[in-house]
Formats: sequence, structure tokens, C-alpha cells
Amino acid sequence: MPIEIIVPRLGWSMDEGTFGEWLKRDGDQVTAGDMIFVLEGEKASQEIESFDAGILHVPSGAPQPGDTVAVGQLLGYLLAGGESAPSRSDTPVASKPSSKSEGQGALPSIAGPAARRRARELGVDLNSLQTADPPGRVRTGHLHVATTASPRSSSRIAVTPRARRKAGELGVDAKEVNGSGRNGRIRERDVIAFARQARHEVLSDAPPAASGTQQPASKIRHTIAQRMLAGIHQTAPVTLTTKVDATRLTAFRERLKVEQVGGTIPSYNDILSKLVAMALPECPALNACWRNNGVFTFDEVNIAIAVDTEHGLVAPVINNVASLSLDEIALHSRMLTERAQSRTLSQSHLQGGTFTITNLGMFDIDCFTPIVNLPQAAILGIGRIAREPVVVGDQVVPGYRLGLSLTFDHRVIDGGPAARWLQLLSEMIQHPDQYLVATN
Repeated sequence: MPIEIIVPRLGWSMDEGTFGEWLKRDGDQVTAGDMIFVLEGEKASQEIESFDAGILHVPSGAPQPGDTVAVGQLLGYLLAGGESAPSRSDTPVASKPSSKSEGQGALPSIAGPAARRRARELGVDLNSLQTADPPGRVRTGHLHVATTASPRSSSRIAVTPRARRKAGELGVDAKEVNGSGRNGRIRERDVIAFARQARHEVLSDAPPAASGTQQPASKIRHTIAQRMLAGIHQTAPVTLTTKVDATRLTAFRERLKVEQVGGTIPSYNDILSKLVAMALPECPALNACWRNNGVFTFDEVNIAIAVDTEHGLVAPVINNVASLSLDEIALHSRMLTERAQSRTLSQSHLQGGTFTITNLGMFDIDCFTPIVNLPQAAILGIGRIAREPVVVGDQVVPGYRLGLSLTFDHRVIDGGPAARWLQLLSEMIQHPDQYLVATN
């Protein structure tokens, strides 16, 4: 039986990607574990591994390098010796997806080899499954449920999650909307179109009054736009700001410069990442996410560091930060920053973050409102360290002040616990020697 080669989901919010190239030629023998093609996801390219063996067959009309492909889209087949490829007039590889798949017909997530094999045995369409596991991972148990479940009522209206959210925002009754998706499935674009026609609303794509130049968004710009909007519309964001006496912090780093001449000197970001990782266990809800109508708390503290590049914002992840020394954190952050600037990050570098740090201090920004990096529950914004008057006892003396901005998802944690954690972090920043000398 021919084995389908489909576009996997590389990130939790990925709906489509860009096909890079085949790493095997049509007619080549493929062994399980071989890398067979390159796929560019939201912010990184990745070589895709084959979980099966066979002879590669690339149909005519298959995507070419640079083509946009949807998650779950068929690319080709693996055939047994002497086996013929299926002849299908509606082969999906011959057609490009719409500008945004918006969830229709998309594989819920990356299915493991066991689940894929079992799906073929049971004749289950992975694209039709919806699971609760983050981020919708398909397991073999889901397949058995799918084969025994009764079919849906044909009268039930299928609505994508995005369409349901948009309908709530615009006050639209989904029952009145005609769906353009598969089997009448209602998509977000259908809801927007209905609201336009019914209410004559002027939406964001209306032409501006002033003259100018329109430029299409790049792939990474489009992804950033989606992620930032999701961080606002899919969470209940609250931002707390404070100013911290950073006089001892600056002295601590100056001492590191003297002690580590010729080595990698930890930056303020590296020091703050370590302090954040040490403080998070005191407030686990900040190292968590909202999932399945409840709070999912992560076992590890993996810090995503926002990196500004000429191509766009990325947030590579340093894993298990609390267990690393300052030197190790510095080495990891330098490597990830260099890869981000040279566009050589892999998808694995961008996955698994549980808390994000973003720093705008180098641009003389004191405080700002960072946006939650879904599916995480919190993000810390770092402002500049400014020379300012500091009150010590009853005297005003010259010192340094650091601005901090903590944005958190109010669904996961309340303001009081979040404020107490920010207070704890501020105390650690004011006395770094007490927390870092013994750990470095």
C-alpha cells in the first residue's frame, strides 16, 4: 500500500509553510530515518525525517522550491518494489493552498510513526482528528476512539476555532454564515465577510486615505503578526511595571568582567535569565500555560530570549536555565543570537519555551508592554539601566535603576501572586551576590 508523504506541523501555531527542496530524487530508495525534504516553518527551516521505507515517487504537479504548502498537504509517496502510485485526479499536491489555511484540513500536529502506521491500518484520516494533547498531538489511542465513535450529524455546523472566536468578537451568529471550507465548514474569513456585508464595517484592509506604497508581508512578518495578535486576543493580558535599584547588579557585572578576562562575559540578559529561572519555582503559575480549560504547569524552566534581527523577531530557547552556570548561559545565548542573525536556527531552537524575556534597554526604553508569547503564560520586559538618584536610608545618592515589565495571562494567575513574584525578582536583582556567587 502506498505510504503518503505529507507536510508536518513544525510549530503549535503553524498552518502552512514553504517547501524547500527534496533531499532524495524521484525513484530513490528511502530508509526509515532518512531526511527526505526541507520545510521552512514559521521562523526556521528543518529537514524532515521519513518514518517509513520505500521508493520515493514525486507526482507531477508536486510543490516546487519556494511554493507555499499547507500542513497535512500531500507531497508524494513511498512505494514498495513494483508498486504503482495512486492515480487521483484530485491529488492535492497539484494545487496550492489558499492564502491562509485557517485550520481546515490541517493535521492537528505531528503524529508519531506508530500513530501514522495505525491510522493507515484503520483507515483513519489524521486530518479529521481533534485532540486535547498539547499541541493537539495524535496518539494511537485517539485512532481507536475515531474508529468506534458514531458519525457526526450531518445537520451540525462545523466551525473552526478561529471562526468561533471571530464570531464572538464581531457578534455574529455562526448559524447564519455560509461556510466555504470542506463540507461547508465555516472559516474565519467567512465570518468576516458576513460581518462586512451585514454591518458595512470598514475593516483593516480598507485602503488608507493618504498615498503610499503597499508591500506584501514576508513569511516571518506574517507569522509575527499572527503570534502577536494571538497573544492579545487569546489571553487576558495584564502588565505590571516597576523600577529596581540596580546598583549592586552593575557592580556584580563589572566584577565578572575583571574575573573573566579573555572568556565569555555574561551579559545583563544572561544574569537576569538566571535570576528569573531561580525565582520561577516560587510562583509556578508564571511557568505555565492555559490548556484544556485548566492550568498546565511545566516541569522545566526553559527561557525563550527575544532576538531582534533584520529579518524579524525570533525567540530561541535555552533549556533548563536554573541548572546552568552563568558561563553556560552566556555561551548558549551567544550561539543562539549568532544563529538568529545568520538565519541558521533550526525549529528545535524555537520550541519548548516556558517563559520569555525581551530586552529593549539598549534603545533607552524604561518600561513597555510586552505581549505574551503563546502558549506561555508570562513574559518579562527588561528596560534600560539608567543612572538616577537612589534613596539609601535617609540620603539621596547616585545609583542605577532598572525598569521591569511583567505581562501575564490573567486566566492562569491573578495580579497579587504575579506582583509578589515581581517583588521577589526585584529583591534578587538588588542583591545578586547572595543568589549567584554560589551557583556560578
